[in-house]
Amino acid sequence: MMMTGFRLNLTPLKEPLGFIKILEWLTAIFAFGSCGSYSGRNVISVFCGGSRNETLNVTLHYPFRLNEVMLVGSNSTLCGRTVQETHLVGDSAFSAEAFVAVAIVAFCYCMAALLIYLGYMDSYRDPQGSSWPQTDFILTAVFAVLWLVFSSAWAKGLQNVRDSTSTAGIRSTLSVCQAQGVSCEVTERASTRTLSVSVVFGFLNLVLWLGNVWFTYKETPWHSQTPAAETIPVRRQVPVPI
Repeated sequence: MMMTGFRLNLTPLKEPLGFIKILEWLTAIFAFGSCGSYSGRNVISVFCGGSRNETLNVTLHYPFRLNEVMLVGSNSTLCGRTVQETHLVGDSAFSAEAFVAVAIVAFCYCMAALLIYLGYMDSYRDPQGSSWPQTDFILTAVFAVLWLVFSSAWAKGLQNVRDSTSTAGIRSTLSVCQAQGVSCEVTERASTRTLSVSVVFGFLNLVLWLGNVWFTYKETPWHSQTPAAETIPVRRQVPVPI
């Protein structure tokens, strides 16, 4: 497909094809921005039952490899007991990184598509050999599937992060919390509101890309093709001799 002669035309932005692409571009930014830049700190209080209480600080950050986050260092002492090196449980790195990767690629694709819509729309809609509408339709459908898969995966990964860093998760992970007379509690928990926002924008992207499948399909020759009208033979009237 040849695309020559850039001519700026803002008209496609008034059409669903271009307007939805702007929305997809914006929601992709919010999706990877609210997830990929996250960092938070949890404070865990260990109540030793009469003796001096202990405090542990745990820092969480993208991509949430919790099994690499140290909860207690090697040969540490808590409540007069020697505790082995302990890490948090779980690893949500794959779901988080895949989610951010899809968002970044979708962001880049939206910019490329908008460039074509605004500068090469005549070539885009050229019925003579232009394959871009079909490519646009297929990629839009692929992104819709990717948003469904990885938004769901990241929603599950986020829930795993919350479970692992909750009071119940810390008590089951840290052995000293199970000792008699010792109690552990997460007294200061990092807000995961921005991570929840990223999940919301992930599924919002799913809705937008699913809706855009129809509008990109309408631009393809597959939509415009109609069965050839059947040719009905016309009988030639022969004049009747009088």
